[in-house]
Amino acid sequence: MNEIVIRAFEMSDWEDIAELWLSPNCRWGTLQLPYQSRDDIKKKLENPSSGIYRLVAAVDDNQKVVGMASLHTNKGRRAHVAGLGMFVRDDYQHQGIGSRLLQALIELAQRWLNLKRLELTVYIDNPAAIHLYKKYGFAIEGTLKKYAFRDGIYIDAYTMARVTE
Repeated sequence: MNEIVIRAFEMSDWEDIAELWLSPNCRWGTLQLPYQSRDDIKKKLENPSSGIYRLVAAVDDNQKVVGMASLHTNKGRRAHVAGLGMFVRDDYQHQGIGSRLLQALIELAQRWLNLKRLELTVYIDNPAAIHLYKKYGFAIEGTLKKYAFRDGIYIDAYTMARVTE
């Protein structure tokens, strides 16, 4: 694989992101539904909520986007907290892209946004993601029973957080 570049999301990336969003493993590990239209995905990307920071992982000379991660910041008494979400294209998983995206989000959170707590939710049957988050200091804080309905069954999820002083 060529060099991985982590950079800000740009609307010109939307088609690569739609491809990611529609891939089976990404859908399996997130709350995304099957059969989303590319038009709907584009609309979601065009109208982000305020306080969201989106990064992408691009590879090769053509800068194809193969991963995306985001921080969702809060206001008021939880201004020191952000939620985290990320996904990597099926055929690029287990190649260090998730680590690179997570490192970049942590750096952004700590060195530029002064965030003290990063939170995420991960399905309990996603050991690769759980391992990655633990590797970067996230701890399981609880189990969310029947968190989501996926492929005909309810699935539990862990709530995880990384807290810094």
